[in-house]
Amino acid sequence: MLKAVILIGGPQKGTRFRPLSFEVPKPLFPVAGVPMIQHHIEACAQVLHYVEKPSTFISDIINCGIYLFSPEALKPLRDVFQRNQQDGQFCLALGEDSPGLWPGAGTIRLEQDVFSALAGQGQIYVHLTDGIWSQIKSAGSALYASRLYLSRYQDTHPERLAKHTPGGPWIRGNVYIHPTAKVAPSAVLGPNVSIGKGVTVGEGVRLRESIVLHGATLQEHTCVLHSIVGWGSTVGRWARVEGTPSDPNPNDPRARMDSESLFKDGKLLPAITILGCRVRIPAEVLILNSIVLPHKELSRSFTNQIIL
Repeated sequence: MLKAVILIGGPQKGTRFRPLSFEVPKPLFPVAGVPMIQHHIEACAQVLHYVEKPSTFISDIINCGIYLFSPEALKPLRDVFQRNQQDGQFCLALGEDSPGLWPGAGTIRLEQDVFSALAGQGQIYVHLTDGIWSQIKSAGSALYASRLYLSRYQDTHPERLAKHTPGGPWIRGNVYIHPTAKVAPSAVLGPNVSIGKGVTVGEGVRLRESIVLHGATLQEHTCVLHSIVGWGSTVGRWARVEGTPSDPNPNDPRARMDSESLFKDGKLLPAITILGCRVRIPAEVLILNSIVLPHKELSRSFTNQIIL
């Protein structure tokens, strides 16, 4: 039997992921329709299929990180594990059972205190993979990771991908639509779109390279490109919400997402557009390369700004 360690957080508490990390811990942010950490759990569950010994499987998952080890944040993490266990998908246990802070949190430095010691004893190894890999430091990298997982669903979870059907919305490429979402037949979705629980997508909406989170509403003829629409937000009719993609170099197999500062020379760098929780965008406006903090009701267009 094996044990897996998932590194899920540090002391910064997802500051580079704001305003999205205001609502949920980053490991629970939905990527390609499911919580980020669920992709790691599913990968652990598949270990049995890739080893030569039939008795080899992962018996425990230990989540290692400072951020989630608090009573408030630990509960939704447990819910993810329990839901998967009830569905019969995994036979895995949450290795950390403490209701409060892990006693070693903040005192054990994995790289210095653990990895260095193991390397000195010749007990640590590196596994090179040709599979997908992406760090998720910023909201822009979440869009890139969502694209990678949506593509992977073709082989791993084809049932999660929406299919074009007569009388339904037009699907282009890989798209995830939660079963509770309501999407108008004239909407055009994709490629690389994820639509969350209870989302409403109106007639004539165009969605591309975007994530629309739980309870959001896109009214008639809106256009959302390279953006993340936050929980419960509303985009008015004929409005356009657009960002600039920040993908890594496709010609470099080891390229990483850029996690530089949002600002350069006092100006906001062009990037994807993020609408925080319960933001209201009026009709017929343009929101371009901007970040809108939660609970804002806008009255005009904005470009390259952080709206506080």
